[in-house]
Amino acid sequence: MPSLPAVLPVARVAVDSGLAHLDRPFDYAVPAALDAAQAGCRVRVRFAGRQVDGIVLERVAVSAHAGALTPLLALVSAEPVLHPEVAALCRAVADRCAGALWDVLRFAVPPRHARVEAEPRPYGPLALPPVPAAGSWQRYPAGAAFLAALTAGRAPRAVWCALPGPSWPEEVALAVRACVAGGRGALVVVPDARDCERVAAALGELDTAVLRADLGPAKRYRAFLRARRGEVRVVLGTRAAAFAPVHELGLVVVWDDGDDQHAEPRAPYPHARDVLVQRAHLAGAASLVGGHARTAEGQLLVDTGWARSLVAGREQVRAVAPRVDGTSDDDLVRDPLARAARLPGLAFEAARSSLASGAPVLVQVPRRGYIPSLACARDGAAARCGRCAGPLAAAGRGATTACGWCGALAGDWRCPECAGSALRAVVVGARRTAEELGRAFPGTVLRTSGREQMLAAIPAGPSLVVCTPGAEPVAAGGYGAVLLLDGWAALGRLDLRAGEEALRRWFAAAALARPASDGGRVVVVADRGLAPVQALTRWDPAGAAARELADRTALGFPPVTRMAAVDGSPAAIAAVVAALEHAGPAPGGLRHRELEVLGPVPAGDGERLLLRVPRDRGQQLAAALAAVQAQRSAGKAQPVRVELDPQLLG
Repeated sequence: MPSLPAVLPVARVAVDSGLAHLDRPFDYAVPAALDAAQAGCRVRVRFAGRQVDGIVLERVAVSAHAGALTPLLALVSAEPVLHPEVAALCRAVADRCAGALWDVLRFAVPPRHARVEAEPRPYGPLALPPVPAAGSWQRYPAGAAFLAALTAGRAPRAVWCALPGPSWPEEVALAVRACVAGGRGALVVVPDARDCERVAAALGELDTAVLRADLGPAKRYRAFLRARRGEVRVVLGTRAAAFAPVHELGLVVVWDDGDDQHAEPRAPYPHARDVLVQRAHLAGAASLVGGHARTAEGQLLVDTGWARSLVAGREQVRAVAPRVDGTSDDDLVRDPLARAARLPGLAFEAARSSLASGAPVLVQVPRRGYIPSLACARDGAAARCGRCAGPLAAAGRGATTACGWCGALAGDWRCPECAGSALRAVVVGARRTAEELGRAFPGTVLRTSGREQMLAAIPAGPSLVVCTPGAEPVAAGGYGAVLLLDGWAALGRLDLRAGEEALRRWFAAAALARPASDGGRVVVVADRGLAPVQALTRWDPAGAAARELADRTALGFPPVTRMAAVDGSPAAIAAVVAALEHAGPAPGGLRHRELEVLGPVPAGDGERLLLRVPRDRGQQLAAALAAVQAQRSAGKAQPVRVELDPQLLG
């Protein structure tokens, strides 16, 4: 007996073609035997003579294709893993980033785990938690109203400067509970696994799906399916969780949006904050962009009226903030005893007083390792590897100097300028700092926290904790002193975001100190007159962000403009410029007078081109670059790397 035709016999499929000029859905016929291939299901299809993966975007009655349709080859799974709302978000993100849909789908849909799909499912309706009290949100003038709006089903949008202290996970959890108590779902994205664990602990018994890459394929897919099937109302995770399926989404939260871990390193390089802002807009959901510091992008959301500023009053800030003092490396000469620990006198005294009172001391060092950068002791020229020109470094006391890039030993190094062989440290890393502090404070418990071993928390009591930025453990009762060393290294990077990033790192560490009324002190080793140091001293993240945005506005830098970085060979870059110059202005498209071309300049083994347009023409820039990529793909030309709104501009 012949198979009966399927209802809605055409499947519109997103295909993993890997080619930019084929970034569009393709129609396939649905055999009756594969009628279970509904929207969101994984399938196998024949494409360009190969069997490739695909996801059904929708089922339709009629195809616009004039010829006979190729049938689907196989239904990989009847589990609909792609929600229509998430599919629309992926398409919007791809268009904004000048990327391909399938590249974004990789973030949204984790790899399949067949055994997990076959596991029994829980049954029963989800219980709603009680409406929470405002708690510590009452410290913010609009805090209680924000929670009330979430519970009432409205969609408030806020850029939040969290007060110092370790309570931000509890405040995020209160916002989530308020949203869920109103019958809607919530999505929280944080930079790393440690922050995930802190927020998960604050959420307590509230059933939550946690999506982190380090969980392993089975656990991650199990959590994803729980969210997709509507078995939980809350999803918590790192950057890829921004695409997680959440039923009746009512709130999106991104914590510490300036952290570079929110920036996806794979094409098309979306940023979690931008994804969540776009998602809140598409879904009509509430949004909370929070952190101890505030980015220029967050300030732009406030200035444009998209979100409201959520900050505490000055009296409340003064009640919980530590005392902050600026100093500089020149102050070392005033205290010869402190010179052995590379601490200015003010910082040395703050550490000594904290330890004497029984409180721990946090020391933040901007570089990891022992001595990550060396120079000629005679003329100060940077010491470079003779093989790859990478920076020479010392891995430990007595260790042979080696290249930080290729690892080649350089014990016989000679300066190419003066032929000298003596080296001096340019930058001192966290390990060397810990060694120096151990000699300066003998008998004191010394802990280190960094990429190799990251501490989540430390007990109360006198101790020294040396860490790199982002690895600060929470101390029971708070730190008596926080020392922020080598401010010049953080502020001196040749990067548009250097000042903003240094201030973000300082606020994150300083927020762990005790209030000034309890003796909490912060000493930042940087010039007191610098704007970031002044902002930290006043504890004014919103004011610092407003000034940063004003400076970028005057200079025409992102986020008030949109900028694209195009990297490739000189020939490829020249072809991209020619393609943009000769492209005719389509209706509503990008006009040549709106496009500013900067460069190209040498970058690595090739060149980098920067393209800048007014912010309201950013979508046209993305479309123009996507068209260029498609044209090059169709002509089998050498690919170029395209990144919209790059984190690093140099």
